[in-house]
Order: sequence, then structure tokens, then C-alpha cells
Amino acid sequence: MNNFMKRSLELKSDIIEMRRFIHENAEHGDELPVTTQFVVEKLREMGLEPEEICKSGVVATIKGAKSGKTILLRADMDALPMREINDLPFSSKTSSAHTCGHDLHTSMLLAAAKMLIETKDEMQGNVKLMFQPAEEIFTGAQNMLDNGLMTNPTVDAAIDMHVLTDIPLGCVASRKGYISSSCDGFKLTITGKGCHGAQ
Repeated sequence: MNNFMKRSLELKSDIIEMRRFIHENAEHGDELPVTTQFVVEKLREMGLEPEEICKSGVVATIKGAKSGKTILLRADMDALPMREINDLPFSSKTSSAHTCGHDLHTSMLLAAAKMLIETKDEMQGNVKLMFQPAEEIFTGAQNMLDNGLMTNPTVDAAIDMHVLTDIPLGCVASRKGYISSSCDGFKLTITGKGCHGAQ
């Protein structure tokens, strides 16, 4: 594990560069042509054969040297349909904005892919990469599932992650079992000040 931490620090500038490109070119829903092309090109540069299994939904598999189970790693890629108003040099140039961290998720999964490819001779089993569109409108995951996400190879377990500003820097929070496992519709009327929906 320390080798992965060391390598991730070596890749820090690459991760920042990828994140800023995705952030500047924010797209929402399943209309992610720039983001999708960027992810596909990065995966091809690593020697993978990515496939767009549904509109803007990209998968690729890293095959280990030894047979074993397949773990799926997921990142969402879509932004929110809102303008970003700030003076950052990498501020969004579009009418969408990555205000929920999906630019981070995508660049981190690309970096993880690079590190896993570098160590695939030590891997037992496979790692399937899932780059998901339309997370914010609750349709991207289902579209990918409907188009064979969990097959070829069959996925044995899946791991997702999300950045949270209320977790201290350098800490990882996890729990056994499911977290945020479904999108259920309901109507709620709140009288008061606005905030992020997750809070």
C-alpha cells in the first residue's frame, strides 16, 4: 500500500492537470463528448481498450497476470447545469460546473488505472473501470447496467468513492455494506435557507 501512496504523490501533477482539464470543460447529463473523449484517450495511452457501452458510459478492464475475481472501480463524470463564477485559472468555460467533485473522481480513477497497470504482473484477477455519465440525473448507472457493465468479465464486487469536505484531509471514511445504494424519488418541502442537497 505504501508503494501506491508513493506513486500517487509522484503522479500528483498529472492528476491535477487532468482534473483541471475536466473542470474547465464541464458537461452535464449524458452529453459528455469532450469528457468521454478525454477519458478514452487517456485509457488508450495506458494501453487499454476502452469501450463506450452506452452514451458517454466508458468501461475498460485491466487484466492481472493471474486468474481471479473481478473488482469494479467506479467514477462519475458529469457536472451540474450551472455557471461557475470565480477567478480561478481553470474555471469552467461552459454553462456547466463541477461543483460536486466528479472532476476529481474521474482524474483519480485515471490515476488509479495507471498505477494498477504498472503493477498488473502482481495482480490476481481483474479490475474493471467504470466511468459513468448522468449520475446527477439518476440515469447513467442504469444505462450502463442495461448495456452489459457487469459482464465480460463478470463483476464480483464493486467499489465507489466520493470526496467529502467534512472529512479531514488525509483520512478515508468507509463502512461495511451499502452506502448510497439507490436513487429513490420523493418530494420534500423545506422552509428555510438553501444548501447542497446532500447536507
